[in-house]
Amino acid sequence: MLRVLISFVLMVLYNQNMKIAIVHDYLNQRGGAERVVDAISNIFPDAPIYTSIYFPDDTFPGFKNKDIRTSFMQNFPFIRRHFKKYFFIYPFAFKRFNFDEYDVVISSSSAYASGIETGPNTLHICYCHTPARFLYMYDEYVKREKYDLLVKFLLPYFIARLKKWDIDNSINVNYFIANSSAVSERIKKYYGRKSDVIYPPIETQKYKQSDSAGNYFLVVSRLATYKRLDLAIKAFTRLKFPLKVVGTGPDLADLKKMSSSNIEFLSAVSDNSLLELYRDAKALVFPGLEDFGITPLEAQASGIPVIAYGEGGALETVVDGKTGVFFHEQTPEALVEAVNKFNSVRFDKKFIKSHADIFDFEIFKNKLLRFINKKYEEFIKK
Repeated sequence: MLRVLISFVLMVLYNQNMKIAIVHDYLNQRGGAERVVDAISNIFPDAPIYTSIYFPDDTFPGFKNKDIRTSFMQNFPFIRRHFKKYFFIYPFAFKRFNFDEYDVVISSSSAYASGIETGPNTLHICYCHTPARFLYMYDEYVKREKYDLLVKFLLPYFIARLKKWDIDNSINVNYFIANSSAVSERIKKYYGRKSDVIYPPIETQKYKQSDSAGNYFLVVSRLATYKRLDLAIKAFTRLKFPLKVVGTGPDLADLKKMSSSNIEFLSAVSDNSLLELYRDAKALVFPGLEDFGITPLEAQASGIPVIAYGEGGALETVVDGKTGVFFHEQTPEALVEAVNKFNSVRFDKKFIKSHADIFDFEIFKNKLLRFINKKYEEFIKK
C-alpha cells in the first residue's frame, strides 16, 4: 500500500512538471462534456483551455476563473446563437492553434477539437465523448432537425468533406480515451483505433439525499431534438404525474406546445437549486440515446433512481431493477409502461448512492493521471 501511495505521489509531481494544454470544441453550453472539461481543468489548473468560442453566461461558472483562449471565430457575427451553422469553419479554427510549447495536449472532443495539429514533441491525448454524431449518425441525427429543403440538399456535400477531414486527422491523435464502452466501439468502428475507457466524473460528496420519496419526476437536459424530450412530454401528458423540466435549448417552444399543466419548465437553475431538485425528486427521466450521460449519475448520487432508455451509456451507469428501470423502444407508450413499472418497484436509496460513488471525481482523477503518465513515458521513449 505504501509503495502504491509513493508511486502515485511521484506520478503527480512528475505530471506537474509537464506543460499541458486542454482543448474543447466550444464553451457555450452546459452539458456533460463541459463538466468533464471543467474536471480536467481542475486537475491541471495551470493548463490553458483552447476553444473555438466561449460565452461565460452560457456555460458553467467555473470557467470564469480559467485561462480561456478562443479562436478567430469568437467575433463572428451571430455566432452565439447560430454557432452550428458555421460547422464548416471549425476545422480551420482548430488548425490555427499552435501547441509546440506544450508537452501534452488533452483534447475533449465530440466534433472538432480532436483535429488539432501537434508537433513531433507534443503528445496528443483525445478524451472522446463520441465521434461526431452528425457525421457518423447523419440520418438519425439530422432527420429530426427542422432544416429547409436547400439546407438538406447541400448538407450531404459538406458532411462528406468534413467526415473525410475527421478520419484523416484521427491519425494525429496519439491515444484515445473513450467516455464509455459504447463510444470505444465507435472509435474502433470509425477510426480503426483502440481506446481506453475512463468514465466521466461527478463530485458525489456534494449531492444531498432525502429520507423520503419525492412527489415529482425530473428531467435535466439541454432541450435539443436528439435528446428525445418529446417522449417524456408526451408520456407525462398522458400519465398526469408531475414532471419538472430543467434546461434550455432550441426545442423549448415546441415542447411547451405539446405539454399539459402537470409539466413545469424551469429553464436554467443554479447549482444549489439543482441539488435540491435532485434530492426531492421521485425519479429522473432519461429518454435519449446518450454516449454516456452525466445526469443519471447525478440523480443516483442523490439517491434517486432513473427511468432510462436502455441503450448507450445508460447501460453502463444504471442497474436495471436496482438503481432504475429501462424502456427499450423510444416511444411514449414504452416510457408510460416503464413509469408504471417503476411505481411498483421499491428502491434502496443507500444502494443507489453507493453505486454512484464508483464514478467519483477522485477515481477519475487517479485514472486520468495514471494514463497520462504512462503514455507520456512511452511517448518520450520512442
